[in-house]
Amino acid sequence: MLDADDVRRIALSLPETTEKERWGHPTFDVARKMFVTVPDDETSFAVRCPRFDREELIAAEPHKFWVPRHEAASSWVRVRLDALDDVQELTDILLDSWRLAAPGRLTEPGES
Repeated sequence: MLDADDVRRIALSLPETTEKERWGHPTFDVARKMFVTVPDDETSFAVRCPRFDREELIAAEPHKFWVPRHEAASSWVRVRLDALDDVQELTDILLDSWRLAAPGRLTEPGES
């Protein structure tokens, strides 16, 4: 089963990612922009996600994706670790969030 250590390992493998503690738990930034956070219980993580895409994700897989009420106005979505299919799905989700936060010089083809 995937866990918070897998999130940390994959996040830190992405170019120019740094780890910082915020709100008492680990967060991961690229170019000083947060792209993933792992809440206290470590059973889920939160990533950047455009609101339109977020609603589609939640509707398609509510067992996997959700948004707490206090984050409803944000462009973030929570992901349950135990609902993910495999490490590739975790990697894809983290990479999508990283791309949303990373500067163009890192995301343009041939640059990372």
